[in-house]
Amino acid sequence: MANVVVVGSQWGDEGKGKIVDWLSEQADVVVRFQGGHNAGHTLVIDGVSYKLSLLPSGCVRPGKLGVIGNGVVLDPHALVSEIARLGAQGVTITPENLRIAENVPLILSLHRELDALREASTTSTKIGTTKRGIGPAYEDKVGRRAIRLMDLANNETLRDKIGRLLVHHNALRAGLGEPLISADAIYEELTSVADQVLPYMDIVWKLLDDARRDGKRILFEGAQGALLDIDHGTYPFVTSSNTVAGQASSGSGVGPNALNYVLGITKAYTTRVGEGPFPTEQMNEVGQFLGERGHEFGTVTGRQRRCGWFDAVLVRQTVRTSGITGLALTKLDVLDGLKEIKICVGYMLDGKEIDYLPASQGAQARVEPIYETLPGWEETTAGARSWAELPAQAVKYVRHVEELIGAPVALLSTSPERDDTILVQNPFQD
Repeated sequence: MANVVVVGSQWGDEGKGKIVDWLSEQADVVVRFQGGHNAGHTLVIDGVSYKLSLLPSGCVRPGKLGVIGNGVVLDPHALVSEIARLGAQGVTITPENLRIAENVPLILSLHRELDALREASTTSTKIGTTKRGIGPAYEDKVGRRAIRLMDLANNETLRDKIGRLLVHHNALRAGLGEPLISADAIYEELTSVADQVLPYMDIVWKLLDDARRDGKRILFEGAQGALLDIDHGTYPFVTSSNTVAGQASSGSGVGPNALNYVLGITKAYTTRVGEGPFPTEQMNEVGQFLGERGHEFGTVTGRQRRCGWFDAVLVRQTVRTSGITGLALTKLDVLDGLKEIKICVGYMLDGKEIDYLPASQGAQARVEPIYETLPGWEETTAGARSWAELPAQAVKYVRHVEELIGAPVALLSTSPERDDTILVQNPFQD
């Protein structure tokens, strides 16, 4: 029985929501293993749109268990709000269909404030974060001072842990000229929500191991994209967690032998939100065309995405760092009507041709794309559900992408509707 990991192969926003929803129908358990409520997945089910930021996508389907793993940072108040929002749409979230790792670190108001202060600073590098406290919460996790979900169950020790946290944060705030935070304020912030989130707490590594032994299908749902990985992404313009497929193991407590198939969600062109290098960005009519046709605005932030041509160098690199088995290629229909389509097949760096994105921030800013130009197609690909329904040039484009990145297309998505999908290989039946 295959367990499947879904990761974004670019900078996020590749259309993971639809693919994860399609796969979650076959899964028994859906696990979030990194990130926080800075992620955004939009699911369209029977014409109804569900916007998820923190909850696993399986939660909107009856009979599925959603799990938030230890690799996530959890804003308890954002969780309660999201549960209420889904409840207003008729989706009931209870401990029967949602479990949260007892050792998940919590995002507090002081994390959000610190995030915003840094982004507003004129002296530090602007990363383009969502200002939701994700980065500072991860900093406290590795600094061994985080408040974790299990801490809310013991009021006697909670105050001591808050005190330890504030030694660090109040020193930072004093240096920034900000007022200090009282321990009582943080205590009230946490205890006011404790009774609403503690019922979901569980020993997730054991829960997942039991599910495996019972023959359950597990879907591990990544957030953001592999190029935002803290180690393998375009550092420092990255998120604060590992977003590559290997994180599915450490971020949920299962061994790597539990990960049978890695599906890389890949947009047929490239987009990015926020700051950082983007070799194939098109700040012209092509970029405008892709943005308008692709409705390129963030689910969580509403920010307009930067748009450019498909970068085979980056996706090939992600295929290797995430061990991607197959791709789910999305938004092919956005390219409909273009007379010619370019694909980046290499870079020039200081007069030398290279076939990878260097790790250095300076080198990343200097690389120049080397393009191949392919003929476009006039016919529409929107809504196609078989290869025979695709224009010949669209099929050639997809096949050339496969050749360049060294991985096959397992699914081809031709619209936001879940049934508009061409299935080549079912990851759960690998």
